[in-house]
Amino acid sequence: MTDDSAEFQLWERARQNDGEAFGRLFDLHRHRVYRRALGLVDSQHDAEDITAAAFFELWRKRHSVTPANGSVLPWLLVTALNLSRNLRRSTTRYQRFLRTAPRSTADDGPDAERMETRSRLEDSLRELSSIDSALLVLTVLEGIPLAEAAEVVGLKPSTARVRLHRARARLRLDLHDLDPAPFQIEGNS
Repeated sequence: MTDDSAEFQLWERARQNDGEAFGRLFDLHRHRVYRRALGLVDSQHDAEDITAAAFFELWRKRHSVTPANGSVLPWLLVTALNLSRNLRRSTTRYQRFLRTAPRSTADDGPDAERMETRSRLEDSLRELSSIDSALLVLTVLEGIPLAEAAEVVGLKPSTARVRLHRARARLRLDLHDLDPAPFQIEGNS
């Protein structure tokens, strides 16, 4: 039995309310989902919450989720991305509220530059649609083939390729004055 067919069989058992099978799926994918969540949020605690919430959603929607090539991992990664976007929106609202309080002046050192760079990247990513963000995460950061990523987000591969090209172009334009090495948005598609 291949790993893909083993996972698919676990998924089929989990869909029939087999908690042990779902637990094995959790063990199989939690580290990858956690790593992706950690790259999307500012703290380990938030990444842990997003990971748990993604698996909760998978359990809750187990009767309607369709695996991509026998794996639920792409669905989990997109869910983690969407949950992190929701967290970002709520955090932004909270920070907007806090801006009414007096602030100290920011340090102009290297940490301030890294924070500004990360903030600009996050702002650019937030401006993308959820589908375009999901395509970037799945293909560029997670290395999932474009055809599988397209299936997960509900697009034809040709449409996904065009949207991914436009999303990359948008990021290049938004971040043109920054050192591109840390972002690696030029992945293969």
